[in-house]
Amino acid sequence: MNSQDLKKALALEWFTVAYNVVEGIVSIGFGALAGSIALVGFGLDSAIEVSAAAILLWRLSHKGSEEEAEEKEKKALFFVGITFFVLAAYVLYESVNKLWFHQMPDKSIPGIIITALSLLIMPILSAKKKKVARQIGSRALEADAIETLICSYLSFTVLLGLAFNVLFAWWWADPVAGLGITFFIIKEGWEAIQEARE
Repeated sequence: MNSQDLKKALALEWFTVAYNVVEGIVSIGFGALAGSIALVGFGLDSAIEVSAAAILLWRLSHKGSEEEAEEKEKKALFFVGITFFVLAAYVLYESVNKLWFHQMPDKSIPGIIITALSLLIMPILSAKKKKVARQIGSRALEADAIETLICSYLSFTVLLGLAFNVLFAWWWADPVAGLGITFFIIKEGWEAIQEARE
């Protein structure tokens, strides 16, 4: 494993932790002020991202034999797979809850800014993680890259829900979009767990 590539991978994961801590605090804080379940939920998703990144930091910081590295890789991949299921459960719960209770997304300028910022940053971060994952041969990091990309999809659904509610009063757009990506999240989590067990 190239030490330069490993340093890049660690830097990307540390950035993921730092950004998601800020994103989570801002989203939960302003979501609570605006009474926006979507924003509070988006902030909680940041905690899942931090958990996955912490697992990857543990994996990438490994010093030891090739066999031990392989064992840690499988454990990291398994735990990242679990975080996909936690994320899917959250998205499913939020989506069904909003549809059932006809909850409209609230307007929040700081919320719009943080979700728009995530929509710009997360796909780039995901692409960089994917590239380094292939260079160092880490399936766990590749799975984490997919989870980072899912964060950008969630950013998009929150923005879409706000926009459609403002423009067309389509209160249901956000939860329907959320339901749409749940299958993808579960599929990715299942594949990661199955691969970790091989």
